[in-house]
Amino acid sequence: MSIVSALYFELHFMRFEVPQFIEIEDKIFGPLTWKQFVYVAGGGGLAAVFFFFTPFIIFVLIGIPIAALTFLLSFYPVNNRPFAIFLESAVSYFKGSKLYLWRKSGSGVYKGAELESNGSPSYMPPTNTDNIASLSRRLEMKAIQKPNQ
Repeated sequence: MSIVSALYFELHFMRFEVPQFIEIEDKIFGPLTWKQFVYVAGGGGLAAVFFFFTPFIIFVLIGIPIAALTFLLSFYPVNNRPFAIFLESAVSYFKGSKLYLWRKSGSGVYKGAELESNGSPSYMPPTNTDNIASLSRRLEMKAIQKPNQ
């Protein structure tokens, strides 16, 4: 086989493996992934510092909540997503603005409203609530008379 035909074969007929399970993190330290290990080591170390170097009441008030947060960040998924993403979303929600304003965009109800022969739009909002039935009937008749496009 010549070099040219070998290169042609490799370029056109070589099979490549497609990675599978790319969303599953690799276990690095025993049963823990890298993120879980960092959370457990950092939280456990911080709780140990509070246990050994502060009075017991300070450890109970600060160290135990840190250990609980470490457990949640490491092992507790919320809706099949890591707890860190949930916590980030919750903080951004409570930190952000709660005032939502509606701004009307566009000039009419139908963006592609055609103009009638007299130049007025084909849809007009009702001015009198007593004749809504007659307006509805007129619109239905106009739709029936309109040729299909």
